[in-house]
Amino acid sequence: MIESRCKLEDTIVYRFENLKLVKEALTHSSYANEKKSNKIRNNERLEFLGDSVLSIVISDYLFRNYPDLPEGELTKIRSKIVCEATLSDCARRIKLGNYMMFGRGEELTGGRERTSILADAWEALIAAIYLDAGLETAREFIMEQMSQIIEDAIQGKVFMDYKTRLQEVIQVEKSNRIRYELTGEEGPDHCKVFYSSVLLNDERIGEGKGRSKKESEQEAAKQALRELERRG
Repeated sequence: MIESRCKLEDTIVYRFENLKLVKEALTHSSYANEKKSNKIRNNERLEFLGDSVLSIVISDYLFRNYPDLPEGELTKIRSKIVCEATLSDCARRIKLGNYMMFGRGEELTGGRERTSILADAWEALIAAIYLDAGLETAREFIMEQMSQIIEDAIQGKVFMDYKTRLQEVIQVEKSNRIRYELTGEEGPDHCKVFYSSVLLNDERIGEGKGRSKKESEQEAAKQALRELERRG
C-alpha cells in the first residue's frame, strides 16, 4: 500500500477493531493471486456484501424521507446514487486507490485509478465497516460520505454515465456533434488497456483509458465535461 491504513482511518474518521477486515477490503484480486501461497483474501466477497448494505441504506433513506415519490422514481434515483461512476468518485475523494494492494500487472496498468476497481473497493470498505461495527455505523458512514450525492441525485444533478451527460451538455447547441475515437491499445489480450478520445466538432476535448473500450470512452467523456466546465 502506498499510504498507511492509519491514514485512511484518519480520513474516514473511523477506527477498525478488526484490522483484517480493512486489509481485506483494500486487497485487489491481482495481489491475492500473486500471493497464493499466503492464502490472502481479496475484496470481492466484501464488495458483494457492501453492494447490499449500500442498497438497503439508500433505499431506506429514500423511502422514509420521500413518501410521495412513486416506486419507479425511487428506483431511478437509487440507481444514480449507486452507479459505478458515482461510487468511484466517492473512492477518489478519499484517495482510496492509494491504500490498496495490487499485483504488479494491475499496478502498471493504472489500477489505482480504474473506475470499476474503485467502485468495488468503495463497496468493500462499506462492508468492512458493517462487519466491524454493525449496520448503524455503516449507515452513518454512508450518509456522512454520500449525503451530497444523494441530494444531487434527488435534484436531478447526478447522471448514470458521463457519455450521456456530455451528450446532454453539448446538445444546448443543436449544431454540436461529438464522436469518440479509439486512439490506441496496448498489452496482452488478458490485460489490455484501451485509449480513447472524444471530439466536439473535430476538437479533441477529452482523453481516457480503461480496460475496455467502453471504460476508456467514459473516462474521456468525464475529462471532456471537466474541460467544458472550466471554459464556462
